[in-house]
Amino acid sequence: MSSAYEQAFAKTNVGEFEIKALPAARLIACQTDATYFEDNNRLFRPLFRYISSRDIAMTTPVEAEINPGVMYFYIGAEVSHNLLDATDGVSVHELPERLVASLGVRGGYSEHNFNKASAKLSAWLLKNPVYQATGTARGIFWNGPFIPSFFKRFEVHIPVQLVKD
Repeated sequence: MSSAYEQAFAKTNVGEFEIKALPAARLIACQTDATYFEDNNRLFRPLFRYISSRDIAMTTPVEAEINPGVMYFYIGAEVSHNLLDATDGVSVHELPERLVASLGVRGGYSEHNFNKASAKLSAWLLKNPVYQATGTARGIFWNGPFIPSFFKRFEVHIPVQLVKD
């Protein structure tokens, strides 16, 4: 995926930690019992067929739950709700605005790189107790498979909430 695609939200800079609000969004998803990194190609194909058959533009990023593996495609706001129907392999989700801790990373989309970045983000959150994790880490992948690993960008997001005094 290149920058020519519509972006669902702004990227976190490489090496930076930040708290950011993600806008409300519509997503389609495909799920497997395996981990994301074991089955991401199988997850991608049904989602790509879904948007292609409905003439829906690809957006970035691709979002992923890791275990069990779930791949999400963001759907642009201009797409009619009438086009979005669940199928045997693809579900439709409406997400409210949400707050996440984010770490921007450069490198290949591997389980090792994800786990390393996730550990760094979790450690950063522990040093910033004004925010509390409310869920598990997700991968946010910005580039397509034909981009060399050393150019790829991804983020790790952990959903958070502000801790009240």
